[in-house]
Formats: sequence, structure tokens, C-alpha cells
Amino acid sequence: METLGEALEDSEVGEQTGFEGVFHRHYEPVARTVARIVRDTARAEEIAAEAFWKFWRNPKVSASGYAAAWLYRTAIRMALDELKKEARRMRRESGQPNRLPAQTPEEAHAASEERNRVRLVLAALGPRQAELLLLRISYAEVAAALGLSPASIGTLISRAQQAFRKEYVNQYGEPDYER
Repeated sequence: METLGEALEDSEVGEQTGFEGVFHRHYEPVARTVARIVRDTARAEEIAAEAFWKFWRNPKVSASGYAAAWLYRTAIRMALDELKKEARRMRRESGQPNRLPAQTPEEAHAASEERNRVRLVLAALGPRQAELLLLRISYAEVAAALGLSPASIGTLISRAQQAFRKEYVNQYGEPDYER
């Protein structure tokens, strides 16, 4: 059986090989992607480190040649799980299922509320749909990260957007503005 180090020597890392090379190449982009989801840089770094720990402990993953795709997918799922935990905590504390706590009517809070709503709706979607909406890379890279056919990505993203809109309207009603 091939070891992690041997499997990664032939991977996409280039001049650096092994786990260390994958870590140096992908840690910061993975952490930035997670930070966009969880809105907390420190927690994003913890989640990224946990994803790399899982990667390191699973040598079979690297043998497939999709180290970056696996890392992004795992980190995004972990971030979405974090959002779900936060959503459950907010619902428990507010006593209103699927609603954010009432905020003051100030304009400064409106943007923050909208971001929170989007994150809660993302947490309510299925993992694949949320991943499709969050990955900001080419269709080929999205397909590799999610193990899908590149030809189906456009349709799946469209369906994920429709599911997001439906879930948003179910939870919060029609938005105050239409784009």
C-alpha cells in the first residue's frame, strides 16, 4: 500500500512534495474560503487545520490525486456544520425557530441581518447545494471538488440557487428589495 508521502509526491503540489507541500500550497486559500462562510478568522483557521488533520490521517484520499478538491470539500462541509450549530444555538436562545433575534431598526444592522439570514439559509440547504453556491472557482474545479461531471455543474448551480431562494422565502418571506 502506498504511503501518504509517496502518493503526494505525484500530486498537484509541484516543487514541494508530501503533506507539507500540500499544506503550504492550500492552507491559506482553504482558510479564506472557510472564513467567508463562518465570518470568524480564528474559527476558520481552526476548521482549516481540522480539515488538514483529517487529510493527513486519511492516506487513501491523496492517492486519488484530488488533494485540493478533497480539502476544500471537507473544509466547506465542516464550516457548514459550524453554521448549523450556530443556527441551532440562535434558535434555542431566541425561542423563535428559524428566525434571527430581533434587531434594532437601524440601517447599520440591516446589512448584518441579511448576511446572517444568508448563512442560516445556507446551513438549511443540503451540503452539495451549499457547496455549489460557495465554491468560487471554475466549473471544472467545482466538478472535481464535488466529484461531479463538469457538464452538470451549471444545472446543479441553478437548482441550488432556486433551492436557496425557496428556503429564504420560507424562512423570511420575500426580500425587501428585488435585484
